[in-house]
Amino acid sequence: MWAKNARAAARRARENEELRAAGLPVSPAAGAMTEVRRDELDAVDPGWCPVWDTGWQRCYRLVQIHVQAGGTLPETVGDVVVQGEDLGRWVTAQRFGWEQLLPVQQWILENTLKLAPAEEDERPVKQTQDTMWALNLTAARQFHTGEGHLRVPRKHIERLEMGTVPAGRQGSVDGGVVVKLGTWLDNVRKRAAKLPEQRRADLNQLDMRW
Repeated sequence: MWAKNARAAARRARENEELRAAGLPVSPAAGAMTEVRRDELDAVDPGWCPVWDTGWQRCYRLVQIHVQAGGTLPETVGDVVVQGEDLGRWVTAQRFGWEQLLPVQQWILENTLKLAPAEEDERPVKQTQDTMWALNLTAARQFHTGEGHLRVPRKHIERLEMGTVPAGRQGSVDGGVVVKLGTWLDNVRKRAAKLPEQRRADLNQLDMRW
């Protein structure tokens, strides 16, 4: 209860500061926390009253508890799932989205979880339209070979093993790449009139239904 009231007081003080900065009238500061008190609490735990969403804070706490209990830092999607939260996916998202984090979030991750932004060579190579087309076409051919047709349900996902992935494609999942084949084919049909002849021919060879 004390922590809840303290956060409410800190948020009230923050709202008052924003009103003053905007030149708007501020109601009496009763119940608002003093700047000195906030600084004292920030020194104990910078994340005690976060300005970011509670979902981020929840995942951070779950990762922190997992590590403090002796677990290794989860860095792979699906590696550790706690209370329905994929901690490996969350950690990966923080490293690859480092620039979007607030400075205090970066500080927390660096100093409590020893996290660092992803290096340039870790980041997936930006795919060209030709590379993406080749990837999806490979998935369509694989489906056609296995099923004998290209009547793909819209929600179908085709998995390609690394040995079958076209050159230039990176960003594997557990040694392979997943392709939302059904969605891709639906989008291709919608843009059929603008497709180059060769691409239409490639799909016609697979008995594409336009």
